[in-house]
Amino acid sequence: MSIRFTAKVRRGTVALTVAAGLVLGVAGCSGGGGGDDPTPSASASKDGGSKPSAQEGQSETPLAELKGTGGLLLQITSAARDSGGFLTVNGVVKNDGDKSAVVPPQTSGDETEVIAHGPSLGGATLVDAKGKKRYYTLRDTEGRPLTTTGLGNLEAGQTLPVFMQFPAPPTSTAEVDLQVPTFSSGTIKISG
Repeated sequence: MSIRFTAKVRRGTVALTVAAGLVLGVAGCSGGGGGDDPTPSASASKDGGSKPSAQEGQSETPLAELKGTGGLLLQITSAARDSGGFLTVNGVVKNDGDKSAVVPPQTSGDETEVIAHGPSLGGATLVDAKGKKRYYTLRDTEGRPLTTTGLGNLEAGQTLPVFMQFPAPPTSTAEVDLQVPTFSSGTIKISG
């Protein structure tokens, strides 16, 4: 791979990350006009329900449920290709246990560059059994994984929306296995 190609890919990844941040910022600031709605934010709720709200734009029935240690559960709600050649996997980490649980540091993986940026889902991989390929989470130009970061302690019943971004498998691939360290693996269907 040439340096010029690598630089273009990195610039594209940074541009995509900035664009996604701006979209999420605008979406988070738009409240729907009422102003008096006392509804809590969707970032972390203690409602105890295992279904994400339809307002978050995610399906009610998870594509997969991956069981983790200490009562943690990772529910995958969408896996969509975009025009830039990326696959974004969205979901919710939930503490299904009856006491506080810590998202294990192993979910960050074992790459020094990723671990240096704190707890994340950077160790996640997608396995395309049909194409015999493994896809790792994308990194930005500074080595930060394009996943939810800053994971830590979840109280009993608490949920936390998460995402992971990968290179998109070929369009002929409709299903992949998602593997996250310390969680069971699960098969997810790709849309788009």
